Amino acid sequence: MRAFAPHSAARHGLALCHVCELVSPVRNVRCPRCRSRLHLRGSESLQRTWALTIAALILYFPANLLPILKITSVTGDKQNTILGGVVQFWQQRDYLVAIIIFSASVVIPVLKIIAIVSLSLAARTGRRPFGMTRIYRVTEFIGRWSMTDVFVVAILVAVVQLGSALSIHPGAAAISFAGVVILTMLAATSFDPRLIWDAAGRAESKPND
Repeated sequence: MRAFAPHSAARHGLALCHVCELVSPVRNVRCPRCRSRLHLRGSESLQRTWALTIAALILYFPANLLPILKITSVTGDKQNTILGGVVQFWQQRDYLVAIIIFSASVVIPVLKIIAIVSLSLAARTGRRPFGMTRIYRVTEFIGRWSMTDVFVVAILVAVVQLGSALSIHPGAAAISFAGVVILTMLAATSFDPRLIWDAAGRAESKPND
């Protein structure tokens, strides 16, 4: 097992500035370069991450149960949920559109929520810190492009309006879906990955039974 605790910057009183990323002694209180306040760990980072993730999970249900698309065609009007819209486009052989909606609106949000929950649990247990750090980096990277999920619906509406036989309008679930995207993005941003290594150090320092 690799040793974590002896290499911790926090054990040496060093803090990373969250603004300019300069490493300085935390006793300086403020960063000597940009004068931002220094702290060893994000204040209540884990609590904020859990709160945002739970809120996103709550909004995920109306985002999927309420209609997100209203399709008007020569055969009449039809309202679809996200999965209903995927099935609709698949049946119409618009496979690329169906795959894009399913990936951006179902797969990515679910994976982000699962990843953030796993990271929050790892911050308590300290298990697999190297693997969890990689998951955090991937989640943070995806978070930068999270608004793409919302733009999928907007772009789809604009593109399909070009047709004369078929038109699409956003439904009531669009607001809930946008909330899921924003909350998961904020949850990933608020999480402090150093908590994982702190927990790993504490687990390593415990005496063996």
